[in-house]
Amino acid sequence: MSIDFFYNRLSFYILALFILMLVIQLGIHWIRFSKLAFFKRYPRIKRNDELEPVSIVVCARDAYEQLTELIPMLLGQDYPQFEVVVVNDCSDDETEEYLKDLERREPRIKPVQLRQHLNFFNGKKFPLSMGIKSASYDLMVLTDFDCMPTSEQWLRSVVSCYDYDTEVVIGYARLRDTGGLLNRLMRFENLQNGMMYLSSALAGKPYMGVGKNLSYRQRLFFENKGFTSHYGKNAGEDDLFISQVATKKNTKVQVDDENTITCAPSGSFITWARERCNKYSTIPMHRLGVRLTMAIHYCSQFLFYAAFIALFFLSPAFTVGTETPYAAYYFPTLVFLFLLRYITQMILYRGASKRLGEHGLLPGLILWDFIFALLTPIFRITGRMTKE
Repeated sequence: MSIDFFYNRLSFYILALFILMLVIQLGIHWIRFSKLAFFKRYPRIKRNDELEPVSIVVCARDAYEQLTELIPMLLGQDYPQFEVVVVNDCSDDETEEYLKDLERREPRIKPVQLRQHLNFFNGKKFPLSMGIKSASYDLMVLTDFDCMPTSEQWLRSVVSCYDYDTEVVIGYARLRDTGGLLNRLMRFENLQNGMMYLSSALAGKPYMGVGKNLSYRQRLFFENKGFTSHYGKNAGEDDLFISQVATKKNTKVQVDDENTITCAPSGSFITWARERCNKYSTIPMHRLGVRLTMAIHYCSQFLFYAAFIALFFLSPAFTVGTETPYAAYYFPTLVFLFLLRYITQMILYRGASKRLGEHGLLPGLILWDFIFALLTPIFRITGRMTKE
């Protein structure tokens, strides 16, 4: 049986690329993402006598309104002994007065006032370092001023992940559902990113966390000289630091849809895009294995859609034999291969969404995945070109 091309060889090469990208994507989904989608081991919630003291560290700038909502929720955590270290990073609003008043009334509040900007330190790293150094306890839990615990058991749930050799606990932070297409796109990107770093950690290869729901020991921070190796980057206080210190042995994952953190989404597409570009600018500083894994995932995702669109608009380019036309099977086969990946995504994204407490993203899965596949190369290239 021979293959007779009656148009040109281009379609055949694109089809080969499409199938290769499909195989890579299926492998990434079933080998890596399934770690989270089918994860069922929730930690046993510890008793009060098993819980060590904790320092919650929050950095804030001009965040008076957010802090008036967040701090009461933090103080209301069902936990025997903890403090809340709030770093006021040169705020111009009422933050300083609010924290001073709160400190007088609440002994668990520990304000750290920064009144001068240090231009040679970029982003959040300097105020976060000051908060960590000011913490009274070795065990620290980090979050942001625009976040909110979903229950009074959040702190206990994080600390329950620790055992005798644990030094890092990586959690997930959901974006709040405010409605609209942009919000769903942001939430999908957040979910996909969470699936990548949480699944990698569950596979014994942690490479990042998110500072909105992250915990590690103070001594680990000092032993590794904090953020010294990447102070020049605006970002990296969560991903680059965790990539530096987290190992298979010392890292646990907190997957608890009822006791987690929610945070405010970006207010506009431009702001969100700038944040994504800034985040992607740290990729060249990751380990080679991490860079290759992310490159393979994002490239195969983009090329899968690009090849599918090209094949869909090209006429069937070959027939099998001399009499039996292949054209009748061309589009059904193409659609079947596309649906094979889509069904895989639906199964694994549904499992991951359930464990992370995400809702409402599955009906538009193809649309969000397609848009994100187009935006990611732009974000990555722009991030690489970012000068800091």
